[in-house]
Amino acid sequence: MNILVCVKPVPDPEKYGELKIDGETKRLIREGIPTVVNPSDRNALEEALRLREEHGGKVTVLSMAPEFSRDKLVECLAMGADEAYLVSDRIFGGADTYATSYVLAKAAEKLGSLDLILMGNESADGATAHVPVQLAEWLGLPHLCRVCSVEATGEGFRAVKKGDEGRLVFGIRKPCVLAVSSDINKPRYVNAMGLIKARKKPLTIWSNEDLALDEEKLGLTGSPTKAGELISPDMKRGSESLGKDPEEIAGRIAELIRKAGV
Repeated sequence: MNILVCVKPVPDPEKYGELKIDGETKRLIREGIPTVVNPSDRNALEEALRLREEHGGKVTVLSMAPEFSRDKLVECLAMGADEAYLVSDRIFGGADTYATSYVLAKAAEKLGSLDLILMGNESADGATAHVPVQLAEWLGLPHLCRVCSVEATGEGFRAVKKGDEGRLVFGIRKPCVLAVSSDINKPRYVNAMGLIKARKKPLTIWSNEDLALDEEKLGLTGSPTKAGELISPDMKRGSESLGKDPEEIAGRIAELIRKAGV
């Protein structure tokens, strides 16, 4: 079974207070902020490793991220993935989910035949849950989101999805894209032996020179989602004494409410 897992390095939640946004490009400034593998993507990788252990095959990890995120792919290799690909180029910077899914889809096509693509249902930073569906549509593959159980069958997979009123069971042919929820499993820990083995596993970095994609579909240029004006709210608060007499206070409150147009 040939399984691809798409992962995303996201800012460490403990460092969210240090994140800043470039006022001109409206892009998140990631340099200098520690990153972690997106939590639900770790669940996706764990599920891929479990399926490989049961049915054999290969697990490949794919990510579109800056080159300084290379260590996160090494972490995925240490968890047990067989090989990793990092798609990194300045021209990819500022991509929304549409442009991101386009690059991932083209990279997946370059990897060749796949039986299954797994990824987390959403990222911890954006939390749009758009990329799995968009990736599948670019590739023309069947897909499911919020998957909480996967089993391989002869023709494909039996997947259980969380519904609004319960759980829904689907039979889905392969190849397909499944976006898993965080309660599907408990990801294994990375140990010292895994890190030693990871050093000998292939980690390939592709730029747009390798993928030869249309630059009009990449990064900020290829992103239909455009950030609006950045506004810093005035957090200053004033205070005013309303007196001591209850009737006077009530009248003053009513006056202030009318003045505010409430």
